[in-house]
Amino acid sequence: MSEADPLQQVRRTYVRHQGQTLSYFSGCDYFRLASHPRIVRAVKDGLSRYGLNVAASRITTGNHELYGRLEKQLGKFFRAEAALLTSTGYVTNLVVAQALAGQFSHALMDERAHAALKDAAQFLNCPVLSFKHRDVASFEVALKRCGNGARPLVLTDGMFSHDGSVSPLREYLKLLPRDGLLFVDDAHGAGVLGKTGGGAVELQGVSRECVVQCVTLSKAFGVYGGAILCSRKLRARLVSSPAFVGSTPLPLPLANAALEALVVLGDSKSFRARLNANATFVKTVLREAGLSLPDNPGPIIPLRFRKASEIAKLKRALIAANILPPLINYPGAPAGGYYRFVISSEHSKAQLQQLIRALTPSARLANR
Repeated sequence: MSEADPLQQVRRTYVRHQGQTLSYFSGCDYFRLASHPRIVRAVKDGLSRYGLNVAASRITTGNHELYGRLEKQLGKFFRAEAALLTSTGYVTNLVVAQALAGQFSHALMDERAHAALKDAAQFLNCPVLSFKHRDVASFEVALKRCGNGARPLVLTDGMFSHDGSVSPLREYLKLLPRDGLLFVDDAHGAGVLGKTGGGAVELQGVSRECVVQCVTLSKAFGVYGGAILCSRKLRARLVSSPAFVGSTPLPLPLANAALEALVVLGDSKSFRARLNANATFVKTVLREAGLSLPDNPGPIIPLRFRKASEIAKLKRALIAANILPPLINYPGAPAGGYYRFVISSEHSKAQLQQLIRALTPSARLANR
């Protein structure tokens, strides 16, 4: 695996790449808040008022009232009892796992769970059993293997980034014993799914009493950092996690910007309405053209081809249409990679139509 070519994002939905300005259907800045004027202004204001870095752990001298304010607003946004801010979204999973070490008899993990969850599982001090991706029957088999009296912890993404599918959390909870727990990495679902942006947990309508939800602020919220949504009791345990104790929290200007992002998304339903409308429009037209697409709620369109020649052909067509080819060679991807098109709320109708025209000739060959 190698680094991708450098890109410069411009005008919110375009990038400059090798001297060309191309439409950008990649990344996970679903509402393009990273370049929203209010968010950018909040970064500048935060830098002016607070400086850049606290340069210490929150357990020592690095705590700041801004972090507490942000955690309070995160709890309100996600309708959670408590929130704990972390330096990155990846770290959220490690903090939770370290705090829960030795508390569960078994960990049950979706086979396509994010690498952050797989890393976190190593801290749990219990056997880890894998079940087939989003497969409730396979999950039930794995659960039975734990035996009577088991106390299982389920590790899964909320919304999966490879295709926008959502974990069947409600079905898992129906099968879990009373003292089981769902450990959900909802980096991609947070802010995007649900009536108010509460993520896969809100979309699935599951009780937060049985869920620990980890989110990132670097995708839908356009900023940086991570947060854990949980009970007050668990939060009190989390602050003793080595990954939390030994981390410097996120820079204060970004915390200030995250507060503004919560206000922007919380005040306006139009972001999610536009996102859903854009994604539905593209998916509907491509299905009519013969593309086989799963009925997933996420704004992600995956295209897989059997032949390298088909991958190369589409790449040429996309460049000719002034679209950056979003070919993904991520761990777990098919050999040769696959195309993952991410629709945003801010793409114009002209850009969406441009994408459809470029994809339509290849539609019948993809996802076979």
